[in-house]
Amino acid sequence: MTFYIFAVIAVVFALTLIFKKNPVSSAFSLIVVFLSFAGIYAVLGAHLIAAMQIIVYTGAIMVLFIFVIMLLSADVPDLDYSRTSKTTKITALIGGLTLWGILTWMFKGAELTKTGTHTEEWITQSGGNTQVLSELLFSEYILPFELTSILLLAAIIGAVAIAKRKRGKKT
Repeated sequence: MTFYIFAVIAVVFALTLIFKKNPVSSAFSLIVVFLSFAGIYAVLGAHLIAAMQIIVYTGAIMVLFIFVIMLLSADVPDLDYSRTSKTTKITALIGGLTLWGILTWMFKGAELTKTGTHTEEWITQSGGNTQVLSELLFSEYILPFELTSILLLAAIIGAVAIAKRKRGKKT
């Protein structure tokens, strides 16, 4: 039952995230979505992933998003949804529902069994979820991990450069 409560909260705030005009309030809606995901992970018994979700995404990444929004002075919305044509809205709705239907159909027939070397017994023998996750992250997946940090750093530098250029034009 708790899973469904967190899932409903995630869906409601994801929709709120999409339809808010103010980027700051959209960012706060995304924080609630991230927290509900952490709750879902905790209900499923993945406490490390739940803690990482709160620390990394809800804490660090969202602070970065809000910092960039404020730095770029994007708290004033430029996009006016009331001027969007009905055809565009209907097309977006049909496209979203079609995508949802396709994903539902794909996952309905998917076999969700544990295969390969990462079985429950192997994880237990290797020291548990935390041990296996950290070993995989810092050995086999170290390159994607480091590339992600470089990508975030480049995004921050780009946002600062754009903000300085816009600020220079105003004065």
